[in-house]
Amino acid sequence: MVLRGREAELKELGELVDGPEDRAGVLIRGEAGIGKSALVTETAAAASVAGLRVLRTTGAEGERNLAYAGLHQLLYPVRAGVAELPAPQRDALRTALGLAEGPEPSAYLVGLAALTLLAEEAAAKPLLLVAEDVHWLDRASADVLAFVARRIETEPIVLIATLRESAESPLLDAGLAPMPLDRLPADAAADLLDSVAPRLAPAVRTRLLAEAAGHPLALTELPAAVAELDGLDPVLPLTERLERTFTARVSALPAATRTALLVAALNETTSLAETLTATGALLAAGEGLPPAGERELAGRGWASAGGAGRDGAAAEQLAAGRSPATTADPEILAPAVEARLIELAAGVLTFRHPLMRSAFPAAVGPLDRRRAHLALVDALRDQPDRRAWHRAAATAGPDEGVAGELERTAERARYRGGAAAAIAALEQAARLSCEPGPRADRLLKAAELAVESGRRETAERLVREARPADARRRATASRLLSEFEDGVREDPARVAELAGVARSVAADGQHDAAMRILWSAAMRCFWTEPGPEARQALLDVADLLPVPDGDPRIVAVTAYVAPFERGEAVLNHLRTLAARTGADPEVDRYLGSAALQVGAFDLAARFSAAAAPGLRAQGRLGLLPRALAVLAWSRVRLGDLAGAVPAAAEAARFAQETGQPFMGGLATAVQAEIAALRGDHRQAGTLAAEAERAGLAAGARPVLATVQLTRGLANLSEGRFEDAFADLRRLLDPADPAYQLALRAYCVAELTEAAVRAGQTEAMRGILAELECLGTPSPALHIGLRYARAVLDPSDDRFAEALRADLAGWPAERGRVHLAFGEWLRRQRRVVESRTHLRTARETFDALGMTAWAERARRELRSAGESSPNRGPDARDKLTPHELSIAQLAAAGLTNREIGQRLYLSHRTVGTHLHRIFPKLGVSSRADLAGMLKTLEG
Repeated sequence: MVLRGREAELKELGELVDGPEDRAGVLIRGEAGIGKSALVTETAAAASVAGLRVLRTTGAEGERNLAYAGLHQLLYPVRAGVAELPAPQRDALRTALGLAEGPEPSAYLVGLAALTLLAEEAAAKPLLLVAEDVHWLDRASADVLAFVARRIETEPIVLIATLRESAESPLLDAGLAPMPLDRLPADAAADLLDSVAPRLAPAVRTRLLAEAAGHPLALTELPAAVAELDGLDPVLPLTERLERTFTARVSALPAATRTALLVAALNETTSLAETLTATGALLAAGEGLPPAGERELAGRGWASAGGAGRDGAAAEQLAAGRSPATTADPEILAPAVEARLIELAAGVLTFRHPLMRSAFPAAVGPLDRRRAHLALVDALRDQPDRRAWHRAAATAGPDEGVAGELERTAERARYRGGAAAAIAALEQAARLSCEPGPRADRLLKAAELAVESGRRETAERLVREARPADARRRATASRLLSEFEDGVREDPARVAELAGVARSVAADGQHDAAMRILWSAAMRCFWTEPGPEARQALLDVADLLPVPDGDPRIVAVTAYVAPFERGEAVLNHLRTLAARTGADPEVDRYLGSAALQVGAFDLAARFSAAAAPGLRAQGRLGLLPRALAVLAWSRVRLGDLAGAVPAAAEAARFAQETGQPFMGGLATAVQAEIAALRGDHRQAGTLAAEAERAGLAAGARPVLATVQLTRGLANLSEGRFEDAFADLRRLLDPADPAYQLALRAYCVAELTEAAVRAGQTEAMRGILAELECLGTPSPALHIGLRYARAVLDPSDDRFAEALRADLAGWPAERGRVHLAFGEWLRRQRRVVESRTHLRTARETFDALGMTAWAERARRELRSAGESSPNRGPDARDKLTPHELSIAQLAAAGLTNREIGQRLYLSHRTVGTHLHRIFPKLGVSSRADLAGMLKTLEG
């Protein structure tokens, strides 16, 4: 009946289930009682008839703090398939669901396990996933559902979720098609009311239509409470009026029934057995609700809990864990079923609407709620986490025992990967703490979890609430707040403050904490510019720490803070550490970043490439885009565009998914640079503008520097040399937001070429003199300096010197020197000699996919009298970055399942992509694919 007026929405959902096309599913959004559940129920019933398997989960307000409770409910019917998952996924999912013990699982690995399990089930029978009231799902489950929704591509899986209006959920950004539900129009509202109450008097009917205002639940429920309408304040919001209507309906029920309803409303599950057990304990102890007509004493509250008789002794017996005398008879719920408040089925008790569930506890006194919570504590003997929350709900003031229980609950939630549940438990434990010290420790521990899970606002709020009084806790608070976004949006003066904090913490002997603060401050030196004094202050603290010079942490900190002054020492340590890649992916990641700072792009690519597989395997998708962005940036500089394309695309995707806009901006800027090198100047401009918006919003200097490099490359390619010189020179201006201390020194070749062609050679000589004074053996800088000297003062010896350098791992730079040498020789009328260098340059750039540079070499060759046919499109150009990544992994011999584990996709999606890739490339097997890619890269 509630579906009257919803025919269009029902048809849309039916079409989605019949053929989802490119949509992962739908997010139905609307106010409470608007008919979301009715739509979903009808669609699920139709899907079952059509042959789909329906898996459901429903968020419950009481379960929001129980990690993966919603996911457990969704996957329980297919739990047998967990045993067939790949070992890392199987172990992560079993640990998350509390089915086994193991190391703390990554939320992303749990998400991949759920995706794989669902994809396997869908291969046997298409799936409809239904997630109702996702605003009440525990955060861990909601994150997994969002992860799955983003990755449903070709699998026969549809997700339909419902969300209350104005509520937040990770599913809002999961790519689900929005379906907003508004109130019914007047004619549909009248039809619905007439179908529910066909014999209403005209005056009553008119008033009900006005009161309900097109609200479906009101239209179906208010007719049963016509007598109470006169007693309801017409100014109250409709939801509150409905709740009062439901409360009035409950008040007429027997006392035992009302007691059971109170317990059921406070119980976070739908278990009938739990409700009856707790209700039986209350009734046996004389702690049930009073008969209808009795009223609690006005203002009776927590203070009365210690009183005599029913208000104290029995409640304390329950709190002490006395076994309940009996289980209540299910027949006591029959009046509630007849009153259309609840439904009973196969051991399950459900309220007909969430408003019915929330209305009753709010209408009884706090003492009655306390007794019901304590009864549930006693009934849940084998479920310590739920017991802890019910004990907390029954506790009015500080209680260290309950706080300790909640802290242990938080530890178990963290162990299962439920950061949000752990944070909530620690917050509640802090509220119940008896002393300021333990309270602050619990809040700071919660803040640390918030930092690790990327929840900045939560972390900042928790640190403020902690109000740490001693030096140790203040240092912890400072460190926690310093770990977000590497300080991109902070005042650069913060770096000097952190140096002071690190020095103070180190003086107290907390060397590990000091190192972590130092690392946070050092990263800020990459994204912002704090000035030489702040950089020196960080170096001074680093030099004071009792840590060996070759410690990877000190090497990375030094590279960020002093890439030129300490460049030689950093390079020596990096070359030594390069022999030990693969031991720890996080160490490899920050050593890759360190290598980028000092211009060792070959080492940066090596470390970052070693870090990525380990970060994937551990499910650390927050760190993965950082490693991939450095990998892509370095590979582009080396000329490995084929390797840079998928790395940059994946970095951008994961940065968006993990809420790291500045890393997404950097990855997008690298994609823009790739487009410029390929000669796709329109795409380069579009991507550069997108990256610039992200960079300017965050004040992220590396992003803006890469944007300017991209624009300089595009203008060089199109012959706008003055513009190119102006674009690139911005990187060297300390007052420009695109200035980045290290990166400014690594585009010398491009800047020199623009300067010579723009008639700015004298200005370039001055720039060159400044860069030569940096006093660092940086490979990228010296490659650029040798090129600049040869182009500014060309001679055979200068070019020979540039080519004698070790450029084995820098093919793009070698090709650039050959091109410049060939151009100079042709201008000197040494045409025959020029052809050799120009031909080498063309072949190099063709192999690297650097189309713009290859075309320039072709033009020069033609001018030198040698025909040079246009290059046909590279087969790799036919693939999207996502497809190229899959193709490269398949060519390397990985199975579909292994590729899926690396890219966080289902193996069936990988298989579908390969079926598309093969005809695009004109191959029919993995062996052919490997051969083609090897030929292209050779």
